[in-house]
Amino acid sequence: MSAAPSSTEAQRIAAAQAYIDALVSHDADQVPFAPGCTRIEVGLKTGFSGDHLRRSLNRGLQYRVIQATTVPEFTVVDGNTIRAKFDLVTKPSLLGRKVGAHIDETFQIPADGLIHHIRAGIRPFLTGS
Repeated sequence: MSAAPSSTEAQRIAAAQAYIDALVSHDADQVPFAPGCTRIEVGLKTGFSGDHLRRSLNRGLQYRVIQATTVPEFTVVDGNTIRAKFDLVTKPSLLGRKVGAHIDETFQIPADGLIHHIRAGIRPFLTGS
């Protein structure tokens, strides 16, 4: 009997990157969500399943305002947890300044290589003029 395949650190980071890419592209069809994936944003549950998260990224108005992200800084917290820190900038502006956010997300990605849980911390900011 052979052992179940195990995803590598690079594959786990690629899964998290696919999610971050989908924030901007609004195409989450290739994001490897587990069916029961959940997302918590600043303490509130905002993702209820892999399908719900995929639909939200593809069509949700809350994601349509995202214009760009910076290149994420990835850290492997433990074998199953990937942390990504990056900034995002939205399309709307306030008095000529873009609204942005410092994002700190952790992704639970076990041996199956699927994203099972996302926890997001968000700190808004205004870009320079």
